[in-house]
Amino acid sequence: MIDRLSWIAIYPEIVLLVMACAILLLDLFDKRPGRLLAYYLSLLTLLVLALLTASYAVGGQTVYGFGGMVVSDVMANWLKCFSALALLVTFIYGRTYVLDRDMLRGGEWYALGLLLLLGIFIIISANNFLTIYLGLELLSLASYTLVALWRHQVRSTEAAMKYFVLGAMASGFLLYGLSMLYGATGTLNIGEVFHAVQSGAADTRVLILGTVFVVSGLAFKLSSVPFHMWVPDVYDGAPTAVTLLLGAAPELAGFALAVRLLVEGLLPLALDWQPMLGIMAVGSLLLGNVVAIAQTNIKRMLAYSAISHMGFVLLGLMSGVVGSDTTLAANAYGSAMFYVVAYVLATLVSFGIVMLLAREGFESDQIADFAGLNKHHPLYAGIMAICMLSLTGFPPFIGFQAKLAILQALVNTGLPMYIGLAVFAVVMSLVGAFYYIRVIKVMYFDEPASTFSINVPLDMRGVLSLNGLALLVLGLVPGGLMALCARAAAQMLAT
Repeated sequence: MIDRLSWIAIYPEIVLLVMACAILLLDLFDKRPGRLLAYYLSLLTLLVLALLTASYAVGGQTVYGFGGMVVSDVMANWLKCFSALALLVTFIYGRTYVLDRDMLRGGEWYALGLLLLLGIFIIISANNFLTIYLGLELLSLASYTLVALWRHQVRSTEAAMKYFVLGAMASGFLLYGLSMLYGATGTLNIGEVFHAVQSGAADTRVLILGTVFVVSGLAFKLSSVPFHMWVPDVYDGAPTAVTLLLGAAPELAGFALAVRLLVEGLLPLALDWQPMLGIMAVGSLLLGNVVAIAQTNIKRMLAYSAISHMGFVLLGLMSGVVGSDTTLAANAYGSAMFYVVAYVLATLVSFGIVMLLAREGFESDQIADFAGLNKHHPLYAGIMAICMLSLTGFPPFIGFQAKLAILQALVNTGLPMYIGLAVFAVVMSLVGAFYYIRVIKVMYFDEPASTFSINVPLDMRGVLSLNGLALLVLGLVPGGLMALCARAAAQMLAT
C-alpha cells in the first residue's frame, strides 16, 4: 500500500506527465498553424508547476516516497521550479522560430519538451540508482528526438546521430559505475550507499573504480572536458530553439545529478573524486575559453562558453570538503547552485536574442550577423550586451556575483592548491572576456551588411526584457537568491 507521503513527493511529476499526454492528444484536434492550444496549455502547466514546487520549497519539508526511491527536499523543489521557468521561457522564445521552420507539424515540440522536463524532475528527486537512470534515459531520449526535429535539415540529423552515439556511451559509463557501486555496497538507495561507504564495510577498490566511471558519466552530462566533444556539434547543428532547450534546464539536472551521487552518496570518498573534478575543471576552463576565441559561429562560441562555465561549477563542487572537514560544504554547494542558476538565466537571454534575429531562411548564427544591431534595434543590443557582460563576470551583473561566490568558496578552504585554482579561474575569465566583448563590439561599432525589420511577438519582447533585467537586478541585490541556494544546500546536507 503506497502511503500518502509518497504521492505528495511526486505530485509535480504526476501533473507534468498527465499534462504532457493530454497536450499531445488535444493537439491532434488543433489544426491552426501555430498550435496555440498546445502552446498555452504548456505555458499554463509550467506556471502551475513552478508555483507548486516553489510552495513545496518554501514549506521546507523533506519527504521520502516509494520506499526511499524519491526525495522531495528544498533543493529539489527549487531546482524543479527554476527548470519549469526555464522551459516556460524557452517555449515563449521559440514559438515563432519553430513555426517558421515547420517544426510544429505533428505537435511533438511541446510534448517532447514537457517529457524532457519530466526526466529532469525525476533526476532532481532521485534517491535511488534506478530512479536516477530512469530519469536520465527519459531526458536523453527526448533530447535526441528534439535535436532531429527539424526533419529537412541535414545538419540537425547529423547532430542528433552524434548526440545519440556519444550519449549512449556516456550512459553506459554511468550505468557501469552505478552497478559497481551496487556490487560493493549491496544497495541501490543513495542514503544507504553513504552509510555503507562511511562504515568502511565496502571494498574500497571497487568503490573507487565505480566512482571513476560515475564521474565520467557526469562529465558528459555537465559538458565538461574530456567528455565535451558533443557540445559544439550539437549546439551548432540543432535548431536554435532546441539548443536553448538543451543548454538551460538540463544544466540544473546535471548539477542535481552530481550532488545526489557525489555528495549524498559518495561524500566519504571526497578525497578520491575531488582530484578528478579538479582536472576536469582546469581542462574545461582552459579549453572552453581558448577555443571559443577562434569561433565565428555564435552558437559554437556559446557551446565552448558553456564548457568553461561548467568548469566553475566543478570548482564549487570540489571545494566543499577539506580533508574530512565538511564545515564549508553548505557554502560551497550553495555557491555552485547559485552559479548554475545565474548561468541558465544568461543562456536564456543569449539564445533568445539569436532566435529573435533569425527569420525564415536565415539562422543568424554568425557573430557577423549581429553587426550594427544597436543602430536599428538598441533595446535588443542592450539586452545582449548585458548578457555578454554577465557571462564575462563583469560587475554589477549576476555573473560577477556567481563567479565571486565560487572564488570565495575556493579561498575559504585555505589550501594553497585551491587558492591557485581560484587564481587560474580568474585568469581564464579574463581570457574569456575577449570573445564576449567581441560580440558587443560587433553590435555597437560594426556596420550592418543589410537592414531588416524584426517582428517580435509581445510575449517574447516582454519576457526577454524581464530576463535581461533579472541579470542586472539579481547582480545588484543577490542576497535573496544566494540565501535561498545556501539554505537548500544546508538542508540537503542535514537530511
